Amino acid sequence: MASGFFDRLVSRVDKLDSGSLQAQIQRLANERGFLETIFQTIQEGLLVLDGSGCLVFANQAAEQIVGFRFAEQRGHSMFRLLKEWDWEHLVNGKHDPSGWTSLVTREIEVMYPEHRFVSVYAAPLSRDTSEENILVILRDVTSERLRENSALETERTNAICQLAAGVAHEIGNPLNALNIHLQVLARDLREEYALDEDVRNHYDGLVQVARSEVVRLDTIIRQFLGALRPSRLVLRPEHPEEVVKDSLKVLQTELGNRRIAVSLDAPARIPKLMLDRQQMQQVFFNLMKNAMEAMPDGGRLRILFEVDDTFVTISIVDNGKGIPPEELGRLFEPYHTTKADGNGLGLMVVKRIVSGHGGEIEVSSKPEAGTCFKIRLPLQERRIRRLNA
Repeated sequence: MASGFFDRLVSRVDKLDSGSLQAQIQRLANERGFLETIFQTIQEGLLVLDGSGCLVFANQAAEQIVGFRFAEQRGHSMFRLLKEWDWEHLVNGKHDPSGWTSLVTREIEVMYPEHRFVSVYAAPLSRDTSEENILVILRDVTSERLRENSALETERTNAICQLAAGVAHEIGNPLNALNIHLQVLARDLREEYALDEDVRNHYDGLVQVARSEVVRLDTIIRQFLGALRPSRLVLRPEHPEEVVKDSLKVLQTELGNRRIAVSLDAPARIPKLMLDRQQMQQVFFNLMKNAMEAMPDGGRLRILFEVDDTFVTISIVDNGKGIPPEELGRLFEPYHTTKADGNGLGLMVVKRIVSGHGGEIEVSSKPEAGTCFKIRLPLQERRIRRLNA
């Protein structure tokens, strides 16, 4: 638009008086300002490189994505400024202007100034001159990548859960058969066989041990299936601090035996939340149990409440051994555990329950300093609830 107008203006400049020329130049400046505003407003990053790979133009979005200031880098070679971007191969023309003939698109991972995934589109930009420029469009696709990864992880988790549930169900059938046959054996030992009393008591004791182990295995399988096939939430107005205190009561004796001091810091008034009391007790119990096991030689467990206009935040903080950085990203994965006797389902269940309440969970940790789990639960007054995608 501006280029065609400028060409017409140049062809007629000798025929215009000073007033008309000033008006036409003002119009041209207005059009340039309009286009500049558009380029600076759009979310996609725009870069223009000349035939030597030097920076001609960059909008604010490009500055944020790439991590530089246009005013400082204008006219500088992008090949030297950002070597890791592999500009030469991206534009497929190296330093020869005649080579700018192909359109290139790719995705790259950027670690600075912040971790992003960027879709890069490069194409020749014709300006009706002997010099060919390149237009590079940068689009932040981090959220799309995260959604794809989340969908893949959910699909993988569901497949594992279905397989595990099927295996657990099949194990349950022979356990029931074993329990029935052990009952028959115990009855026959008492009624059908003329055994010495000491011998009968001996075998009866063995049968009772076997039955108790069968019952224990059956309980484990039921809990396992409960984790894989969660029950529906029954939401009622509850005081979250009372739910936390109920969970603390269950662990009170063990906390004392381990010499762990507990403190609870809460504001005078905490609003009621829509909670499934039983399931949220399980959340707090699991997190406190983990915190307790992270402090085998004693320590301090702090429970903090914060209230804002959107959430009630419950922080569970210990000063235990902490979590290695390489383990943080896998904490909520099913069957991933750092405990010798763990099953890797506890934190997965915690995250599922918190998400079911429309809340979110955040974890931060430092090795040999401690770990903090923050649970944010939405206030009752909110009319929307965050759900899993």
